[in-house]
Amino acid sequence: MTHFKSEFLNTLATRGFIHQCSDNDGLDALAAAKKLVAYIGFDCTARSLHVGSLVQIMLLHWLQASGNKPIVLMGGGTTRVGDPSGRDESRKILSLADIEDNKRGIQQVFDKFLKFGSNNSYAMMVDNAEWLTALNYIDMLRDVGKHFSVNRMLAMDSVKLRLEREHELSFIEFNYMVLQAYDYSELARRYGCNLQMGGSDQWGNIVNGIDLGRRMGTHQLYALTSPLITLSSGAKMGKTANGAVWLNPDMRSPYEYWQFWRNTEDADVGRFLKLFTTLPMDEIAKLEALGGAEINEAKKVLANAASSLLHGAAAADDAAETARKTFEEGTSAAGLPTVMIDLSHGVGILAALVQAGLASSNGEAKRSIQGGAIKVNDVSISDEKLMLQISDLQAGEAIKLSMGKKKHVLVKHPA
Repeated sequence: MTHFKSEFLNTLATRGFIHQCSDNDGLDALAAAKKLVAYIGFDCTARSLHVGSLVQIMLLHWLQASGNKPIVLMGGGTTRVGDPSGRDESRKILSLADIEDNKRGIQQVFDKFLKFGSNNSYAMMVDNAEWLTALNYIDMLRDVGKHFSVNRMLAMDSVKLRLEREHELSFIEFNYMVLQAYDYSELARRYGCNLQMGGSDQWGNIVNGIDLGRRMGTHQLYALTSPLITLSSGAKMGKTANGAVWLNPDMRSPYEYWQFWRNTEDADVGRFLKLFTTLPMDEIAKLEALGGAEINEAKKVLANAASSLLHGAAAADDAAETARKTFEEGTSAAGLPTVMIDLSHGVGILAALVQAGLASSNGEAKRSIQGGAIKVNDVSISDEKLMLQISDLQAGEAIKLSMGKKKHVLVKHPA
């Protein structure tokens, strides 16, 4: 592993945050001198960010912890266009009112991870609508568009993959990379920004911004990306039977959030402790070394630490105590019938209901779901194509299936 001079890059390298960097030495020197001003953009496509955004938020956290300055860029402007990266279809065009509502919801989370203020290393939050909505189209084409090669734009993964699959790419989406590059040069001009960070799927867009900055006469700009996080099973990070793991407490309760981390797959515990907590590395090393049933203790530490960062220590403690009473003392699950179902590759909810004896056929199971009679882990479901996964095991022990108020079965995964 590369040894860096700066605390920032050493921390990122040790904890597994670095995927690509445009210039290790140049970036390291700026970080060591505490002269990094780095941003990450967050489009306002939903009322809350979800755990898939946590890696980016933690990048900004560690940047500030090392004495450098983070900028949170709200995509009030770019959300009107829609980022085509990693998508086979166009994003839904949101109304301006919806974008503003989403922005207010998203902003809540950053106070938990960053300190905002006017001092040098204090974080700042800006909205690209401030400059993008004021652009004159003809001026934009003349002053910025002339620096972009359509040949290169067509070779970008976000465009090329969509076209190869013969999925439509709208002209408005095609312009997204131009706007993102312009954001970088504008932040450089306004605030001295010299680094854009993002997920590995953003590498091409970020490098475009560096190139545009050079052509428009900015100071030297840098790029750093983090790996896209998937579970050891290959499943996508942050998806459960009950939907996305949102960060706002009104969309995913602190208890459900705690449970998400407690249900981490064994092989992912060490990696997630490094990425999603601020625990010291020597403590993480001890937890990583645990095996057998002891790994469950490491999962509880992960759940407590990750939940404390987002919801506070009191909420994390409450969630841990609720889980202990429910699954260790059996307060709410005692005496329930149990069925063993192999969840290694996921099991459809219809098949699970039949195997659990709550329905005699897939048709009956489907009708029960449509009638609102089925709950998974005490949450009503409406998706008859829902897949139950190992990650849905509450406290790593069982999934509670319910039909109506009186029929309950615990689904367990064979050890």
